[in-house]
Amino acid sequence: MKALLSVTKGGPETLELTTLPDPKPAKGELLIRVHATGVNFPDTLMIRDLYQIKPPRPFAPGGEIAGEIIELGEDVTGYTRGDRILALTGHGGFATHLTLNASMAVKIPPDMSYQDAACFIFTYGTSYHALKDRAGLKSGETLLVLGAAGGVGSAAIQLAKASGARVIAAVSSNQKAEFCRKLGADETLVYARDLDKDAQKAFSSEIKSLAGGDGVDVVYDAVGGDYSEPALRAMAWSGRFLVVGFPAGIPRIPLNLSLLKGCQIVGVFWGASVFRDPKGHAENMKELFNLYQAGKIKPQISATFPLSQGGNALEALESRSVLGKVVVTMDSV
Repeated sequence: MKALLSVTKGGPETLELTTLPDPKPAKGELLIRVHATGVNFPDTLMIRDLYQIKPPRPFAPGGEIAGEIIELGEDVTGYTRGDRILALTGHGGFATHLTLNASMAVKIPPDMSYQDAACFIFTYGTSYHALKDRAGLKSGETLLVLGAAGGVGSAAIQLAKASGARVIAAVSSNQKAEFCRKLGADETLVYARDLDKDAQKAFSSEIKSLAGGDGVDVVYDAVGGDYSEPALRAMAWSGRFLVVGFPAGIPRIPLNLSLLKGCQIVGVFWGASVFRDPKGHAENMKELFNLYQAGKIKPQISATFPLSQGGNALEALESRSVLGKVVVTMDSV
């Protein structure tokens, strides 16, 4: 097997392509021939030791994979060789083969490609949990998505439109705004890369103008930094502010705003929710597959890279130049 390994703390340039013995599945495990791996922001943090999970080195980044089962360990039931699956692995996905506990595997529909499957569970799982379980987004409500052209942001647009909500997509360029409109966003706005106090006030005013009425009902914040407070100030009474991620930095929110707005600031930790509520996760995945097969949601893949160029995939994500999702493929290895 081949794997792109993090052998030392650092950026994508520190990853090394390595040949290793093929793994063997232990009791209760599956051996997977990986076909595609989704690239996500935690991958960029993990190789720098900046993520809450710090695997022992050497390790391969890549937390979500899609592939086929090529061998079953002892006592595994419910699967056969050749079954097509996706899985949330945490790490290990930048490799041609890996083993995982059979309970982690999810069979994918026959009409779903490996690339779509590799981009499905993390982004749609996160956004569906956020909008359905944490915000209770309703048809007719207005949702503001910060970082709307990214993986989880673009998933949030599609899911919100499928639920009948109105969507305002906030992004950093006109190109990204056009991308979001094609996904179904009702309104778009372009924010500056750096926001001083005056720019923050202008940003908040623009959100309110586009929202109409009292403001937005739900904010999906996948950006953080100086963008969070203006979005919170544009929130309607009894709104829900979803804390999804903060690549622009951890914001400092004046808590008096939550009192004045009568709103909730709600954390979205989808990974933990999967383990704490496996039945709820299973139901959400069933509903997401139904939405995919109905043509209401589909991963937006803007670039694919072979395993040998997996570092370039991480660099593309870090540069915030990505529209939708980036995938690393193994079939050319």
